[in-house]
Amino acid sequence: MKIAVIIPSYNRKTLLQRALNSVYAQTRMPNEIIVIDDGSTDGSELMVKTEFPDVAYHYQDNSGVSAARNKGIRSSTAEWLAFLDSDDEWLPEKLEQQENLLKQSPDQPICHTEEIWIRKGRRVNPKKKHGKAGGWIFQRCLPLCVMSPSSIMIHRSVFDALGCFDESLPACEDYDLWLRITARYPVLFIEQPLIVKYGGHEDQLSAKYWGMDRFRIQSLNKLLNGMQLKEDDRLAAIAMLKRKAEIFSQGARKRGKIEDAEYYQALMNKNYD
Repeated sequence: MKIAVIIPSYNRKTLLQRALNSVYAQTRMPNEIIVIDDGSTDGSELMVKTEFPDVAYHYQDNSGVSAARNKGIRSSTAEWLAFLDSDDEWLPEKLEQQENLLKQSPDQPICHTEEIWIRKGRRVNPKKKHGKAGGWIFQRCLPLCVMSPSSIMIHRSVFDALGCFDESLPACEDYDLWLRITARYPVLFIEQPLIVKYGGHEDQLSAKYWGMDRFRIQSLNKLLNGMQLKEDDRLAAIAMLKRKAEIFSQGARKRGKIEDAEYYQALMNKNYD
């Protein structure tokens, strides 16, 4: 297997250094290490080129994490792609264990892993709603994102078939992609934590944008309009969209934002048959 790791980063020089060190600590090194610098001004380029000269470094004007990941996909030549957010890190056996499992399941094109959560420097336990699983998990993915980009290894053919990250979404772009993928493919899951996921810092997208469900509603609407789903999955997606849209419609009406309220009301009443 030829594996590429794609790391998008924006003004995270120190965190990017930690992420890269975790890649170089792998018991199975990737064949390509690609950093997509999304317009950093903090000296990230000099750090990468000085400390990690083997890394393929690409700079782009600030365009968002989806555009950065997509540029990494286009820049790579490997058949298998692994992603690592610059504020996360891999544990040493991450790639080796995923490669071994994928080799045992040659028809499975996606694998993710359990994770350790660190919030503001302290380890915390994920809530039940964040629980991970393998198999046909589309309906588990409907409420919120239950696969972390940093844990994913995915075959290039999946992107060829379903497209890449949606660059029009400022957040929840991973939720959007996982819905498309899990509607079409089962996923492999390694129960051992193989990544450390850090949170609580100010530049996280979840801290930058209010009301993350509005992006999930957008994704669900797009999915229902553009992709053939199994009937039970389609009905579950419609129910989830209507549930989320109702909450947003009520909230907008309370704040006097009638136009927004009517938009979400229209989604609630839309016929997806």
